[in-house]
Amino acid sequence: MQMTGQQWLVLELTNDARKLGVVSALQWLPVLLLSLFAGVIIDRLPKRRILIVTQSCLSLLAFVLAILTLTGRVQYWHILITATLVGTVQSFDMPTRQSFIVEMAGKEDLLNAIALNSSIFNLARVIGPAVAGLVISTFGTGWAFFLNGVSFFGVIYVFRAMNVAEQARPPRQRDTFGEIRAGLNYIRDTPSVLGVMTLLGIISIFALNFNILAPVLVRNVLHGTASQYGFLMSCMGLGALLGSVSLATFGGRGPQMTAIRLGAVALGLGEIALFFARGWALAASMLFVCGVAVVTFSASANTTIQVSVPDRLRGRVMSVHSLVFGGFTWFGALLSGFMAQIIGASAAFGIIGCIAVLTTLAMWGTGKLPGPLRPPEADSSPGEPGGETLSRSELRKTPATNGNPSWGEPRQ
Repeated sequence: MQMTGQQWLVLELTNDARKLGVVSALQWLPVLLLSLFAGVIIDRLPKRRILIVTQSCLSLLAFVLAILTLTGRVQYWHILITATLVGTVQSFDMPTRQSFIVEMAGKEDLLNAIALNSSIFNLARVIGPAVAGLVISTFGTGWAFFLNGVSFFGVIYVFRAMNVAEQARPPRQRDTFGEIRAGLNYIRDTPSVLGVMTLLGIISIFALNFNILAPVLVRNVLHGTASQYGFLMSCMGLGALLGSVSLATFGGRGPQMTAIRLGAVALGLGEIALFFARGWALAASMLFVCGVAVVTFSASANTTIQVSVPDRLRGRVMSVHSLVFGGFTWFGALLSGFMAQIIGASAAFGIIGCIAVLTTLAMWGTGKLPGPLRPPEADSSPGEPGGETLSRSELRKTPATNGNPSWGEPRQ
């Protein structure tokens, strides 16, 4: 509801897709700048406590925007500031939530846990935009922001009520940059993680800017209203819900490299089809396909990374995941906004879809998305300050099982 209201409010105030892109860019820019440092903090402190703080801050920011809008004082620069502050909080919230899933579920059931998490998230994506469209049309945009602020009360209560063992890791030495290098070295020396991270970055820059292109498509091509925009985004959310439920039901327990490749290609093809959308049926069906593809790609990529990373590096590696999956979005948001303003949303969808398909096929064909390989768990991970560093050749020769049961075996 918050995102739908914010996007529609910007278009109402400015009627400029470029300014919509600027808002999205500012919301993601802090993720780019702060994620690596956030990863160090996440590995040092209890994750549940971090989440209580970040969720409280997000609730406060939602109320601020609600008050400004309901009192009729909201201006474009208010949205810029609140979006930047939301992005700053998300720099810590996103990688913390991703890392916290493993502490709740364990590696053996990680794909199912991530997929169930996606199911809940995408159920909200089905309901949220549709309800937001009705709320905006009936009561005004400010009430969408207000309801979002209230919703955080339940989230904070649940985090406080959880009984999960906290896995804080006191650092051997407070060498922040050394700890950041340890996480980056691990990614560099693990081909499967490096390949997935690279594709994540490319897809996030070019192919995941639906919040910029979709409202422009609705207003300028389909000539729709806020409620119709909410309906289209709900169709995408419904597809994402189906994809996440399918992964939770039928997905395996280990790395999902095939699902990553197919999900990225299907996403690109769905966006290419949106180039031809001039009616609601094709637009809704293709956004549904894109929703299935986004969840298949992102959840499988998340799982592949998390089953490979040692626990002591999880916060730092997942902070890089947040950086490439969200932090690079600021550039993609600006690019999509300018493309939508200059050549139109339809042409922009066609171009970014081609980029997604061609990039994935190129990486697939050249072996840049290899099967999963993992270094063994040890007292110190490769590149960890004070620990043993393995060479790249040694890492590539290390068996992937890491001493755990194979992914096809039942959990003991």
